[in-house]
Amino acid sequence: MPQPRHFLDIDRFDLTTLRRILDLAGTIKSERANGRKRPKTATLMRGRTLAMIFEKPSTRTRVSFEVGMKQLGGHVVVLTDSDSQLGRGESMADTARVLSRYVDAIMIRTNDPQKLLDLAQHAAVPVINGLTDTSHPCQLMADVMTFEEHRGSIAGRTVAWTGDANNVARSWVHASIRFGFRLRLACPPALLPFRWLDWVRAEGGDLMLTDRAEQAVEGADLVVTDTWFSMGMKEAEKRHNELAPYRVDAKLMARAKADALFMHCLPAHRGQEVTADVIDGPQSVVWDEAENRLHAQKGILAWCMG
Repeated sequence: MPQPRHFLDIDRFDLTTLRRILDLAGTIKSERANGRKRPKTATLMRGRTLAMIFEKPSTRTRVSFEVGMKQLGGHVVVLTDSDSQLGRGESMADTARVLSRYVDAIMIRTNDPQKLLDLAQHAAVPVINGLTDTSHPCQLMADVMTFEEHRGSIAGRTVAWTGDANNVARSWVHASIRFGFRLRLACPPALLPFRWLDWVRAEGGDLMLTDRAEQAVEGADLVVTDTWFSMGMKEAEKRHNELAPYRVDAKLMARAKADALFMHCLPAHRGQEVTADVIDGPQSVVWDEAENRLHAQKGILAWCMG
């Protein structure tokens, strides 16, 4: 029996495969945008079912996967701790074995990356990483898709990240290697992820770590940030004070190229990690970025299920 096509992290793929997924996403998006009453892709997942496991709350991941699967003609089953045996101690391995008898693919959104790996190890169907505490690859596929729709190939460009070195930042590191762009990552000194450098150097990447947001953003083609409190609210005041110098405001954006784009994977907190005039301004593409979660994930679903 052939091994299932999992979508776990961007660093596990070569550029050819990632491009294939984005090409699928673009084809599906353009066909639907052309206004066909019955797009060819409307039956792509006919007879297929996606199980979605949510151990973390979600708006965009839940809606985009559910709508995407249904637009492709498939079905979804949603599981949370409160309505599955996972919340009562059933192992991820056993859950994988059971769900593989019922569904055609599994998406999981969880804190613990080991749960994702356990699910993939024991599942006989494709497993998709909807987010863990260490990565968010579906978001990055949508982000690359969005940038290239507006500015052409991301290869050779400069992307600046400012804020927390969180799971999304780590997936930006993975993407920088595979898609061939420069990444500058600005964080408070205590949060700089020096542990990522060995992998980047081994892969021949171009990553700059700095504790100065201005240095990261200077001349960038794209400026990206994320919420400061993804790791919890217990240390909110301390984190706010640490991260305040990394807020993306008009003055910081002015250091980027004149035609630079701004991205944020949402939810956003205006006045904290980004000011309203930036996220709601002309350089912001966050709503296109959010929409492209739907299309990029359709490409991922199509690739995973052949």
